[in-house]
Amino acid sequence: MPLGYDVYFGSILAGVTDAAYENGLRLSIASTRHEHAREVQLLAQLSDMTDGALIILPEQSGDELERALTDDYPVVVIDPLLPLGDRVPFVAAAHRRGARQAIDHLVTLGHRRIGVISGPPGWMATEERREGWRQALGGAGIPVDPVLFVEADWELGPGAAAAAQLLELDDPPTAIFGFNDAIAIGAMKAAQERGLRVPEDVSIVGFDDLPYATIVTPPLTTSSASRPHRRAASCDRARRSINSASRDRP
Repeated sequence: MPLGYDVYFGSILAGVTDAAYENGLRLSIASTRHEHAREVQLLAQLSDMTDGALIILPEQSGDELERALTDDYPVVVIDPLLPLGDRVPFVAAAHRRGARQAIDHLVTLGHRRIGVISGPPGWMATEERREGWRQALGGAGIPVDPVLFVEADWELGPGAAAAAQLLELDDPPTAIFGFNDAIAIGAMKAAQERGLRVPEDVSIVGFDDLPYATIVTPPLTTSSASRPHRRAASCDRARRSINSASRDRP
């Protein structure tokens, strides 16, 4: 996993450890720190110590992960950074569905001028959530306005800066959808700094349903990414792959 102290990765890890216990698996945990070379080295080391690997948000490409796969050492990816080939099994958030739910919620509240703050371009999460946003707007008969779309990193500070850009438009949005909860909370901060009330003056919705979404004021409305389901699914796939590899060994 990239980082142990990050709330997002920590929440996934907590669920994985529970699912591992329920599936009779023991875990050896290592942090890649988002470093490609470190991830490659750790995977090579762990392949000598463990029966299989769960990799969260890997830096390696699909081709690299395919080369790391063997019949004796299964690998399952949780939340791929980039699209993977058909040979690499993965479990991901329901990106498109979650984004559609967020936009549908805002449309139901009467909003038609909806600002969007995405993650970095090229990420699987960004592109899938962007497609869900476009689908929801199309279904509501709302044209895509590029002025209302801003890219940011997945952190509070960049989210606040992107929201400031949207809120300072001559015709600002009445609602903002942040592609994760940190971005959305940053947007709340930017709105409150400008004397805007949430949700009375501007509605804000996030994505991921992380625990800290409930402790901000007001509590953040956020779209669930089905985290418990993919944690259990990833461990179940790993268990089945490990069992299959064990049966095939001479």
